[in-house]
Amino acid sequence: MTTPEINRASIDDLETIHLLGRRTFLEAFAKDNKEEDIHQYVNEAFGKEQLTKELTNPESEFYLTSLDDQSIGYLKVNYGQAQTEKHDLHAVEIERIYVSEAYYGKSVGKFLFKKAFEIAQSRKASYIWLGVWEKNLRAIQFYYKHGFIAFGKHSFLLGKDLQTDILMQLEVTPSSSIAKPIKNEKRDQT
Repeated sequence: MTTPEINRASIDDLETIHLLGRRTFLEAFAKDNKEEDIHQYVNEAFGKEQLTKELTNPESEFYLTSLDDQSIGYLKVNYGQAQTEKHDLHAVEIERIYVSEAYYGKSVGKFLFKKAFEIAQSRKASYIWLGVWEKNLRAIQFYYKHGFIAFGKHSFLLGKDLQTDILMQLEVTPSSSIAKPIKNEKRDQT
């Protein structure tokens, strides 16, 4: 596989993110959730009105990755008040890394993760954090492999199904390409 391209998305990419976001979320989670819950969530979270708010938020950034002019995944990071949990000015949240199912196991997720790490370094963040569904073992293993540690949990509402996400974090150091884990410290949760 040739190296994918990655470009920062703008409001001009709304339709692409709308379709790609819906498709990749369904590919990742539809088989493990009730149809009515997953469709309610997808319609809300990946609706054009919601995505417009996210794409125009100055404290959020989207990046599309493509291969042979086809969008195959995307990354969304938040900082400042756009973070979905505690608003730590010294942190960057990875809210979404999604890859088309056809590209699972082809290092596209790692490629997007490296981009998130570069963003965190450029913002001089102390750490990157994220929430991952406790039943998404593939993603949890990916994050552990790349140095993340679990530091807490939070609730996530998928339609009417209250689920649990594991909160994970990774220290960011200016001199490393992928950082070492933070010691097992807990952050305050809001």
